[in-house]
Amino acid sequence: MIPVAEPDIGEKEIEYVDDAVKSGWVSSHGKYIDEFEKEFSKFIGTEYGLTVSNGTAALHLALSALGITTGDEVIVPDLTFISPVNAVLYCNATPVLCDIDKNNWCIDPNKIRGLITDKTRAIIVVHLYGNSADMDQIMDIAKKHKLYVIEDTAESLGTTYKGKKLGSIGDIGCFSFYGNKTMTTGEGGFCTTNNKELYEKMTILRDHGMTSKKRYWHEFIGYNYRMTNLQAALGVAQLERINYFIARKHEIGKIYSERLKNMVTLHPEGIDYNGTYWLYSILMKNENERNDLMAFLYKNGIDTRRFFYPVHVMPPYKKYAKGEYLVSMDISKKGLNLPSGVKLQNGEIEYICSKIIEFLS
Repeated sequence: MIPVAEPDIGEKEIEYVDDAVKSGWVSSHGKYIDEFEKEFSKFIGTEYGLTVSNGTAALHLALSALGITTGDEVIVPDLTFISPVNAVLYCNATPVLCDIDKNNWCIDPNKIRGLITDKTRAIIVVHLYGNSADMDQIMDIAKKHKLYVIEDTAESLGTTYKGKKLGSIGDIGCFSFYGNKTMTTGEGGFCTTNNKELYEKMTILRDHGMTSKKRYWHEFIGYNYRMTNLQAALGVAQLERINYFIARKHEIGKIYSERLKNMVTLHPEGIDYNGTYWLYSILMKNENERNDLMAFLYKNGIDTRRFFYPVHVMPPYKKYAKGEYLVSMDISKKGLNLPSGVKLQNGEIEYICSKIIEFLS
């Protein structure tokens, strides 16, 4: 079975993790934590950054540092993995669901404008499947209405928007290093920012709300959202190969686009951004065709994924719907993620494409 994604773990990863184990620093302190925080922030292009236990924790930590709380509203896309919506609810705030742009599958700035109220405090931008939202418009809206912008960059590590890496444009960038991401620490996440005050607040909240100046003195109600030195060791090694991972994602996307053109609706190509194809994704004519293709590919040893369900159709979140979500509904029903891991061989991509063409023929 050709998997949708799998990690690429090499000798350097094993060497660094082994070194961390032998050092005795296996919990949330150690040299790899410091190195990973320094080098990953540098790669993204922000002044500050801190490791966290996972991508959802990164989002919750960001919202908490911004002071999002009861009575506040946060605008989030209707088509997303559920983490950003849940993170808003963890803060006892209200998620306001927004439709997506059909051209990049990310939150639609034109729809954001109509959802802003006097309770709106922030916008969470989810850069879906390696694409980028229209950050210029979103930042202009945020500036006009004095809103915070959090970039959920879990699926778009390395994507650049007008020359800037995603995760460096909004107030806080949030990343996930789950096993299927472009680079991995097993579990794990990261927050990036250029705001020293936010960085310091997130650092305290991450460690139970304990001040660094006075041990066991807690100034806030915090969380245990720390990454381990073992995970950071894996991250340091992966980061040394990040440019290769991104280049390989581009190669995979180029092959799929060339082989499948005129057969399906291809993964979006941005004018203002250079996407990284976390999962190379296509749109079929309708939901039935998509489901039939998934079944056909599975029988031929190829694993795939359907797109996320629109948030507003799932039981816990129906009450947060505001109006219609025509684009997110349409894209969700037609969307299919193809195998996209960096270990994927060109011959395997050719085989996958040949089977899709066979099905459509």
